[in-house]
Amino acid sequence: MMRTSSRLLPPVRLPLRAMVDSPSERASLPETVPPLQVRGSLRRDLLRLGIGPCAVLALALTAWFTHGRLATLDAAFDAEGQAVARQAAAMSDLSLYAGDLPALQNVANAALRGGQVARIEISNSAGVYVTAGPPATAARGSGALRVFTAPVTLREASRASAFAPDGATAGATPIGVVQAFRDSTAHGRERTRSLMAGIGIALIALLAAWAAVRHMARAVAQPLRRISRTVAALEAGHFEARCDVVGDPAALRAQPTGRHELAALAGDINRLAERLQHNQQVSEERVREATAVALQRMAEAEQAALSRARFLAAASHDLRQPLHAMGLFIDGLLPSASPAQRPAVLRLQEGTAFMGVLLDDLLEISRLDAQVLTPAITGLSLAALFDPIAAQHAAAAAEAQVRLLWDDRGLAVRSDAALLQRIVGNLVSNAIRHAPPGGTVLVTARRRAGGVRIEVRDNGMGIAPIHQARIFEEFYQVANTERDRRQGFGLGLAICARIAALLGTRITLRSALQAGSTFALLLPEVPLAHVAPPAPEPAAPAPMAGLRCLVVDDDPAILDGSRALLTQWGCHVDTADSAAAAIACLDAPGVAYDAVLCDLQLADEDDGLTVIDAARRLQPGALSVLVSGATGPEVLQRIRHGGMTLLTKPVAPAKLRALLSTRRRVG
Repeated sequence: MMRTSSRLLPPVRLPLRAMVDSPSERASLPETVPPLQVRGSLRRDLLRLGIGPCAVLALALTAWFTHGRLATLDAAFDAEGQAVARQAAAMSDLSLYAGDLPALQNVANAALRGGQVARIEISNSAGVYVTAGPPATAARGSGALRVFTAPVTLREASRASAFAPDGATAGATPIGVVQAFRDSTAHGRERTRSLMAGIGIALIALLAAWAAVRHMARAVAQPLRRISRTVAALEAGHFEARCDVVGDPAALRAQPTGRHELAALAGDINRLAERLQHNQQVSEERVREATAVALQRMAEAEQAALSRARFLAAASHDLRQPLHAMGLFIDGLLPSASPAQRPAVLRLQEGTAFMGVLLDDLLEISRLDAQVLTPAITGLSLAALFDPIAAQHAAAAAEAQVRLLWDDRGLAVRSDAALLQRIVGNLVSNAIRHAPPGGTVLVTARRRAGGVRIEVRDNGMGIAPIHQARIFEEFYQVANTERDRRQGFGLGLAICARIAALLGTRITLRSALQAGSTFALLLPEVPLAHVAPPAPEPAAPAPMAGLRCLVVDDDPAILDGSRALLTQWGCHVDTADSAAAAIACLDAPGVAYDAVLCDLQLADEDDGLTVIDAARRLQPGALSVLVSGATGPEVLQRIRHGGMTLLTKPVAPAKLRALLSTRRRVG
């Protein structure tokens, strides 16, 4: 019987072909096996194969022996009847010749008394007719009597013999005829008994053959069935399955040359199972080792990503502090700069702006990686999306001599308006930058299965296939090996790819050299009638003169620069370099601030969040703004959970002015 272990194997299941060790062994396995059409079962085939010849042989022998037996019975029956007729003919020759009727009657009666015949008739052509026995008319009609005829010849006495051989009376002239009637009923019964005996013997032989063949078929089919179940278990991955060896193992070991073929097959299957089990254990060990290595490398990659995030956060904060101060001083110096100083100040302002853009992009990537952005998904008309982007890039397209075409086709999508505008705007900016003079950039929308496909096409140089998989990586630029900052920093597409993933889609690229590029993304479609009308234009900002502001920072340079810039705008400015000093200013009697600008990281482990909370409590009418150069995920999560307004360093003076212009003087 097949032995099957009850313990469960590990979930790793490898195919049988994968269990083969060497390439030569794999090469020895046939790639394709022609299908074999097999019907029925092996046991049925063995029964057919064994019983068929036995049945034919049994029937042939039975027919032959039965036919011989019946022929012998017929010959004996005929011989006895003919002998009686000849004996009566031999005994009645003289009496018939002399016409002695009593003597003929005695001969007939004597022949009848032997019991072998039922009736005797002796007659000649002279009218002599002697009978003994019942009339034969009815019996002849029923076919139960058979007639045997013998001629009566007149022979010499020395030669008269009832048992003379054939030809002994040659030349003698018959003087009459003797007819012996024999009843064939008993003969028929004997023939029937002989026939039934033959059929019975044939049936017994067939039953014996069927029993023997059935036993042999079972002896062959059962081991093969065990082997088949073992192979099925191996195919299912249960490599601990084994099939029992047919026969006595001790006898097989003692006589290896007389080993049964099924035993040899079972032994081969068992050896194969052992080898597969060993190979599976080796493979599982290799998989465990590979998994451990992969987990270790994954942990190292995660640690590297965390280290990079911490480095970016620290570097961003450390760079934003002096950059923010530089921006404040430069904007404060620009109005009062002399004509000779103005170009240098403008250069400083341009360099500061480039550094600010780079740090803003790094902050954007950090925010997206930290998953602190929650998109506001609404119905959005593509016409309302394309119009501000067209106005924003019209001047750049005209300067690059590129025709900018828009085709919204009256469609609407479901997405976040600001984030989607960021993606499309970046793709349009890249298309304008890479389109040749006189070229065309087409921004269109098409209905596709699953929604609306927004496409940005250009007829520029295109992107080689080797670069297409990497253009969405950070700092990767195809045509800016000199790292010209005027061509960007290689972060735009990386940011767009992250925003697209946040919106539940992805950006696809179709491009070839000298054939232009097509960037596209698929968004869910909504009926245009379900899109809310655009919000009314905001009111003009109030003048900033007279606003009272509190600036909190532990960097004296930032405090001086902020005071100088806000004073130029007509604001009244108070400064504080610690959380305690800021809270004291907020709690001063009779002082009402319109805006509170506080750095996140203050000296002596002070936290700007404490100042903002105090400002919300003590000065509820003031605009509380948190200014930070930190871009770490933990910091961004804290700011998001606090629901605070955040300005990232370096703060663009235009952005700060626009924010403060929304506040009116409250006291």
